[in-house]
Amino acid sequence: MTNPLAPPRPHTLRPVLPVLTLCWVAVFFDGMDVTIYGAVMPYMLDDPGLGLTPATAGTIGSWTTFGMLIGALTAGTITDWLGRRPMLVASIVLFSAGSAVCALAGDLVLFGAGRFVSGLGLGGLMPLCLAMVLEFAPPRRAAVTTGLLMTSYHVGGMAATGLGLGLAPVAGWRWVFWAGVLPAVVAVPLLLALLPESPGVLLARGRREQAHAVADRYGLARPTPVVAPSAGARGRVAAVRALFRAESRWVTPLLWAASFCGLLLVYGVATWLPTMMRASGYGLDSSVAFLMVINAGGIVGLLVSGRLADRYGPLRIAAIWFVLTAAGALLLKAHLPLGVTYVVVAVTGVWLFSAQVMVYAATGGVYRDAERAAGLGLVTGVGRIGAVVGPWLVGALAAAGNQSWGFTTFAVAGIVGAVAVALVPLATRIGRPAAPVGAPPAATAAVGE
Repeated sequence: MTNPLAPPRPHTLRPVLPVLTLCWVAVFFDGMDVTIYGAVMPYMLDDPGLGLTPATAGTIGSWTTFGMLIGALTAGTITDWLGRRPMLVASIVLFSAGSAVCALAGDLVLFGAGRFVSGLGLGGLMPLCLAMVLEFAPPRRAAVTTGLLMTSYHVGGMAATGLGLGLAPVAGWRWVFWAGVLPAVVAVPLLLALLPESPGVLLARGRREQAHAVADRYGLARPTPVVAPSAGARGRVAAVRALFRAESRWVTPLLWAASFCGLLLVYGVATWLPTMMRASGYGLDSSVAFLMVINAGGIVGLLVSGRLADRYGPLRIAAIWFVLTAAGALLLKAHLPLGVTYVVVAVTGVWLFSAQVMVYAATGGVYRDAERAAGLGLVTGVGRIGAVVGPWLVGALAAAGNQSWGFTTFAVAGIVGAVAVALVPLATRIGRPAAPVGAPPAATAAVGE
């Protein structure tokens, strides 16, 4: 039983660091699994027994992100049955199993099936971790906390690249996928033992005392039926309808468009950057190393953008970052000296990955508490269409001998993403109800204008 007279614990970042740390570990393995395929693709293309071609490589990359699309769109409904913590565990087990299938695959069909299974697990994990962290984090630290969480994605990407460079040339590409089984061994026991369940989800499932106990332990306001997400199919439909209420009916499609462009960039680059750079004339090891460098830039970008977004608003930062990403992509289209190219790749990583994360941070501020999980789930889920299109489109360009056009594609996605997020403040003002005569002015939107 909780003590209603006990003073609430201060809602600062310190009490929620365990939640942030556990979600960081989960997203680390997400980033590692997503990046593994791009890190080993050049070696797989050189494996005559596998029969991989640029066209089939792009198709298989899209199978992964198609699985992620399905996983993201169905994770919310399954979470209603299981809860967020069990769903996170199930997601990790699923993408670890998919990695094992890839390691064992003797043909491209089975390998593609393994990547699809991995995608199913990966698709549910990211929105769940984002929703957990945004629920537990202090509102004023939402952007910086989201940025800290997403650094793990890029550390995981760097780990996958290191495995590709270290294992694939010596032991073969299959051993890199065997390393992708580690999440089930490392992360699952930690999550089961230490990660709390969402207070809002506990309340929605009728477990009021447990919801209050978790909220008190981490300094959160006790959830009420207003902020608790409704369970079941009817609750899920109601949550989606709420995203199109008057205040956000124009904001929602703009966030979807920005997420589409952001995830096209993220997964297009993660899948194709080494192969594109190799086709531009760089060596095999250097081409794979570019993937590590761009992820290192991504870590710096998240640390910088989170602080800037807390001060100026994530929408402003996302718009600027998308434009700078477009500029970086166009620079990479030119064959520059190797040292200069490393610098361009690194600074492009600073902007590319955190632009998408700032879209997530802005989403958390646009929607009300009861809508946040559905809003994040659909922003990531609909955005996954871009993640499907990116690897497929660049693969089609590569198969036609036009790999350099991949950089142009990335630049166009950056410009469209910038326009979409730049229009969100205007769309918010259009949807905001007019204040009665003599009423004080409405507060500025939390996402920044």
